[in-house]
Amino acid sequence: MAKRSLEVILAQPRGFCAGVVRAIDIVERALEIYGAPVYVRHEIVHNKHVVADLRAKGARFVEEVEEIPPGAITVFSAHGVSRKVEQDAGDRSLEVIDATCPLVSKVHHEAKRYARRGHEVVLIGHADHPEVVGTMGQVPGKVHLVSSVADVTALRPVDSTKLSYVTQTTLSVDDTRDIIAALKARFPEIRGPDVKDICYATQNRQTAVRRLASRSDVILVIGAHYSSNSMRLREIGGEAGTAAYLIPDADALQPEWLEQARSVGITAGASAPERLVQDLIGRLDELYEVTVTDLDGIEENVTFRLPRGLQREERRAT
Repeated sequence: MAKRSLEVILAQPRGFCAGVVRAIDIVERALEIYGAPVYVRHEIVHNKHVVADLRAKGARFVEEVEEIPPGAITVFSAHGVSRKVEQDAGDRSLEVIDATCPLVSKVHHEAKRYARRGHEVVLIGHADHPEVVGTMGQVPGKVHLVSSVADVTALRPVDSTKLSYVTQTTLSVDDTRDIIAALKARFPEIRGPDVKDICYATQNRQTAVRRLASRSDVILVIGAHYSSNSMRLREIGGEAGTAAYLIPDADALQPEWLEQARSVGITAGASAPERLVQDLIGRLDELYEVTVTDLDGIEENVTFRLPRGLQREERRAT
């Protein structure tokens, strides 16, 4: 029996962002320089496949620094950590390599700069997300977490003329627009970063999935169910009127999702490796007569340098 035709349309850009590439590279290079084990506090990025690959190479993942032997080589994840975690690591004499995404570090610096000016800081983000926990723990002063316009209404700053805001990097301009507008309407003197400071990768992937929705009958988003940016990609597909599903890998594909589909769009969250995309195409090719189309989109060429200390150790090792 002949297989039914199915067009597979690939979003551009998709998958790894520069911060994720840098974080994974840091762990791999640390393993090469120092040997196993290298301890990583929290998942280096939000993807079980990435974590499993690094674990197989000798990385050991823990949730708290108290689980790490004193003096051990330790990597902080791309999400960033609080000052308390930094202090706890120092108390255990851990050799820390910080893989915090430079864009997250930029948010930390901005928030601390506002706090030094005597401002209370509003953080737009999702409660309990590791990046949010780390950012709130970096600011020496009052931080108000807001996740919705309703949260803005409930804000009670001590001095509304001394108020500033920053955002979680895995949110986009579109995610934060209404909240920022509500903040500025209620607190006209509030200060915040320029729109260009919001993570380029988040915005680019969301723009791409909107374009994908206009071309596809169904959208498949590859990413972890606990990945903020991956979940948002699925939501955006649905909001555009296209059935969208978030799956960790090809094994999670449900063929009934595609029973009426002539085209399926594929994208991947910023922590999902490209091999998962190719695995999914391979799975679809087993079921259908697949043709693959690459959607035009933004070509990303952003790269971030490795930490200076790691660069120095690499030179010594060569």
